[in-house]
Order: sequence, then C-alpha cells, then structure tokens
Amino acid sequence: MFWVYKGFFFLRRMRWSGHVARTGEGRGVYRILVGKPERKRALGRSRRRWEDNIKMDLLEVGCGGMDWIELAQDRDRWRSLVNAVMNLRVP
Repeated sequence: MFWVYKGFFFLRRMRWSGHVARTGEGRGVYRILVGKPERKRALGRSRRRWEDNIKMDLLEVGCGGMDWIELAQDRDRWRSLVNAVMNLRVP
C-alpha cells in the first residue's frame, strides 16, 4: 500500500514539475518551483523546496545526475522517463 501511495504522489509531482519547467522563467509558479525563500528560516532542519523533492525523487530511482529542467523541455522524453520510472516502482 505504501508504494501505491508514494507512487501516486511521485507521478503527480513529476507531471506537474515537467509542465511548470516548460512554462518559462517569467512565470510566478516557475519561481516558486526553483526559487529560494527570501525570509529567514526557523531553527532546525531547513525546509525542502519543490525542486529538492523532485531531485530526491529522481535520485531515488537512479536518475539523480541529470538536469531535470532541461530534460523536461522535451515533453516526449520527460513523459517516457516518468512512465518508465512508474513501471519500475510497481510492486
């Protein structure tokens, strides 16, 4: 059950991030995806950004060394990567 739950969020996050990466740097949602917070952070562990979560997901499936924003610009390659990873994660 855990894999199904985690796989669902992985799939949704990867599809959304590919879409946002293709929108361009001028859009506000893109700045949220890759930007750094401007405020001071609270003590303790620093919060993860959206981009950090995506990088961790790719690292977990063995695709950690690639520039995911550049890969997402090609919709067909991005979709094939996401679908291939989802086929690997099915228990």
